[in-house]
Amino acid sequence: MQDTVIKKIRNKIANGKFGEVYFVSSFPQYDVEYVTKLLAIFEKEGIICRIAKGVYIKARKTRFGTLYPSVFELVTEIAKRDKAEIIPTGTTAENRLGFSTQVPMNTSFLTTGSSRKITLGNRTVTLKHGSPRNFAFHSKLMQELVQALRSIGENNITQEDELHIAKLLAGTMEEKNIASDLLLAPVWMRQIIRKNMKGPGNE
Repeated sequence: MQDTVIKKIRNKIANGKFGEVYFVSSFPQYDVEYVTKLLAIFEKEGIICRIAKGVYIKARKTRFGTLYPSVFELVTEIAKRDKAEIIPTGTTAENRLGFSTQVPMNTSFLTTGSSRKITLGNRTVTLKHGSPRNFAFHSKLMQELVQALRSIGENNITQEDELHIAKLLAGTMEEKNIASDLLLAPVWMRQIIRKNMKGPGNE
């Protein structure tokens, strides 16, 4: 019986796609303690990599080292498991929205779930429990834009940044949500965003 369980779990992982995230809860039909032990064994065998307590990932081994999926994909999977929401923050938000082309070594997200740190090779992912007001936006773009602008800082916004804001706003399908979400943004951000929105008086 045990051999059958080992084979089933091993096969599921072997047939999983690159970047697949596995939790003990990924195998609810089996005993939790037993699955925990099996995942630890599979980690030692190099089939999966442990990235946090109870969180494993199917990474790709290359001659240059271990190749992980994108941080955003990984954090999204963890958030799904936790039934939580996430928002990139700081330089992570800047990079996500294209204000910066530099990929931060240490990425950060606000979450409605538990705070935690995850290590991916030489990179650190920080999930910090955020206050409900950060998640009150109806528009995903506004959620991330507020975090990116906060990271850049009111006195550091350049003309190039404003052009980029205008481009982001022009390319979204969330105009109505953005218009209502403006009231949730700090006054200085509201002024910059409104100035760069298309519409009557803004052409």
